[in-house]
Amino acid sequence: MGIALGGAMALSGAVLTVPAEAAPNADTPVATTQLNHINPVEVRYRWVGTSGFQYELGNQANPQWADFPGVTPPVHAGPEDLATGTDVQTTGNTGTVTQKHRSTGATATVTIPADHRFRAASGWSVLTQDAADALHVLRAGPDGTTTDLPVTGLPPGAQPTNTYATGGSVRRLAVVHAVDGISSVGLVDLADGTFRTYVTGIGTGRSITFNDSWLVVNGKAIRVDAAPGTEPATVGFPARPLAVVGDQLLSGDPDFVSSPDDEVLTATSLVTGARRTVLTDADGAFRATPDGGLLATAGPSGSDFHVYRVLPTGDGNVSAQPVFTVPPTRATVDGLMIAGGELLMFGNATVNAGWDAAYAVPLDPTGKPTGTQVRRSPYVGSSPCLGGDAACPQLEALGDGRFAYLYTGTDGKESVHVAGLGTDTYSAEPTGSSGGRIGTGTGRYVLYNGGTPATQKIADFPRGADGETALDRTRTAAAIWGQRLWTPGTTQGSVVAYDLKAERNVATVNTGAPCTPSEIQAVNTWLYWSCGSAGPAGVHDRATGRNITVPAGPSRLADGYLVRENRTTHELLLTDFHTGTATTRTAAVLPTADQNTGGNTGRWALDRFGGNVAYLTAQGQVAIVTAGVPTSPLAQMEAQTDAAAGPTTQDPWQPVWQLSKPSTWTLTLTNASGNVVRNLTGDSRAAAVRASWDGRWGDGNRVAGTYTWRLTAKARDGQGADLALTGTTTVN
Repeated sequence: MGIALGGAMALSGAVLTVPAEAAPNADTPVATTQLNHINPVEVRYRWVGTSGFQYELGNQANPQWADFPGVTPPVHAGPEDLATGTDVQTTGNTGTVTQKHRSTGATATVTIPADHRFRAASGWSVLTQDAADALHVLRAGPDGTTTDLPVTGLPPGAQPTNTYATGGSVRRLAVVHAVDGISSVGLVDLADGTFRTYVTGIGTGRSITFNDSWLVVNGKAIRVDAAPGTEPATVGFPARPLAVVGDQLLSGDPDFVSSPDDEVLTATSLVTGARRTVLTDADGAFRATPDGGLLATAGPSGSDFHVYRVLPTGDGNVSAQPVFTVPPTRATVDGLMIAGGELLMFGNATVNAGWDAAYAVPLDPTGKPTGTQVRRSPYVGSSPCLGGDAACPQLEALGDGRFAYLYTGTDGKESVHVAGLGTDTYSAEPTGSSGGRIGTGTGRYVLYNGGTPATQKIADFPRGADGETALDRTRTAAAIWGQRLWTPGTTQGSVVAYDLKAERNVATVNTGAPCTPSEIQAVNTWLYWSCGSAGPAGVHDRATGRNITVPAGPSRLADGYLVRENRTTHELLLTDFHTGTATTRTAAVLPTADQNTGGNTGRWALDRFGGNVAYLTAQGQVAIVTAGVPTSPLAQMEAQTDAAAGPTTQDPWQPVWQLSKPSTWTLTLTNASGNVVRNLTGDSRAAAVRASWDGRWGDGNRVAGTYTWRLTAKARDGQGADLALTGTTTVN
């Protein structure tokens, strides 16, 4: 499926002398966000200790540090205290080895004898092999000397096979050796140099994990303090062994992933065999830590990806705590929408060409993000914008969690598509025209202005259904707010409201315009009009009857303000008219170079159901400013409350109330006796209340009859009185 994205609604270019505008001293954004790539950034651990870790991201060769929270450095650290080696960084492997305790700054130097070869390092200890293949434990001694502790306890005739493994301990180090062609694994006690073999006959494809209590080799587990002669026990675990933490073997990072359920970090008890999931979405990097823990990256997407520190708990289990947020990489935003406290960024956040989609970020009333990015539409392919279109791509947020766009079929004819409530569904309505534009829309209704032929259609997208054409008319200036279509009247300056449900005119308003408006916009009680490129333009307040002069030019109307872009100075100008007098200030200075084609939905957008404005910065991020204009009281714009057959759990009653701004709500259902049988609560999706009732009472009973519902909604921005609505529905 593709998108034919032309320009947004036709906007006038009228000129009018108005009060002096503010100097270009732009508002300070309340927040800045970005479209994040879905795939997380690869984390590469360079060093891990008890104070933090060093890492690199992606392909960057730029090591950085992350500190663990709440770390208290030891009073003293040095080679004579092996336990403090869990925070030692080691550099060099020939001649000398330099050691530094990261949290205290203590340093030491180990000199490697000329006939020794470096094999491994763990904490303050360095393992070497001499010319006779004997192993030694070297440590820095007093006054710059190096102590040499020969390793004892290797079986007669044993030859190290050049496989040495560090794990969750600075007291021990694993060594693979062979006797008569049979390979075995044992641990060197770095404190006294003694060696003990634990697992014999390991073959190839070796997997070695251990801590101070357990050694696990190729699915065989044995306690470090087991009596000599004890045979290791077989332990089963999913995926790949990563570390032993306490009494738990942690496994993950499978070679083959058949579903997201495979991408988990699992703990298997080495005592009881019990398993539990430690982390989901654990498809990242893992590193055993020298203090007996594990670092693991996990998260559902690049916007919510973290490094977790897994440590043992006192009850023999493990706990995982996030210690670092992996910064996501920025994708290109190709279109902006904002409605009902939701920022929708349109673009490709994948590695697959042409996989454009809308991604939502929830905002609080001031415009600050309150959650992570979530994909809210199917993947679709963008089509080129119409020639000369200064508002592209063409997207219209509908205020109910959905957005509208155009799709061009193989015959060149366009359809209006609506998506936003799921990642695999959309609704469509053919227009029979080509080269058209989406005018405006709210909730279930979308206005389409056809190019060839030049018709005007109102596409209706009710709950849970595909689209249909609610009205087909001659193209004029027009605007939709709720279930009302506003068009020019028969007298100068008048506009008429047509109820799309009642299918009749319900109001005529004199806007004071000295013309038949060539453009109309509607938000709440505000009606914007323009007389074309020669001006003038104004706003009529239906609540008070006031006519307010506003600057002419391509603008978008919101609740008590409008926004326009000065394409010469690149200022984004916000005109506040809610008091009855228009006052304009610079909300932002946009980049000199256009992002996409520029204009509304291309590089800026406003919330008609709230008080925020979003725009693209020169760095490709999205900045958000607050209009600072009081919002209108919460009101119902349109509702779909018809009773459903049943209803049942599989086919519930799903009413939708399209409100004028975001809310929290309570839906109370009472029976014929006036008793409350069910209370439902929730938060609106954008500005739409979407409830679901299966016909059952709170105690699970289901009784046929007529029920009274009462919806109480509280504006999320705290402005204005609560809204109360009531009606009836049935259970049969």
